[in-house]
Amino acid sequence: MKKTPLLNVALSRLIASLGHGDKVVIGDAGLPVPPQVELIDLALTHGIPDFVSTLKVVLSEMQVESHVLAEEILDKQPSALTTLEALHAEGALGERELVSHEQFKVISRQARAIIRTGECSPYCNIVLIAGVTF
Repeated sequence: MKKTPLLNVALSRLIASLGHGDKVVIGDAGLPVPPQVELIDLALTHGIPDFVSTLKVVLSEMQVESHVLAEEILDKQPSALTTLEALHAEGALGERELVSHEQFKVISRQARAIIRTGECSPYCNIVLIAGVTF
């Protein structure tokens, strides 16, 4: 049995296979998933699992160099933004890039996978860009 918090086989496999610069998206329940991008669907119902819990568990195993958010998240101010700001201040998310939501969807086409949560707050999406541990 694993010692880290992440138990999901598909997520563990994904994170173990990442190389420097690879992109992983954690998205809300409504984020479109391009046909060519792997979908890891965790959504069970509205709010389960939530965006923040999913992000924290992914961060327990993934080395992140930088991240991308849609600038609209700053306007809508979902409750998850407080956690995102704290994680960013701690350095857990690396450098930040803000783009339009439309540009965010274009970037998500380059992702190795999109992790779909049950989050139903607008713009609770993040692109995590893999770093290295050395």
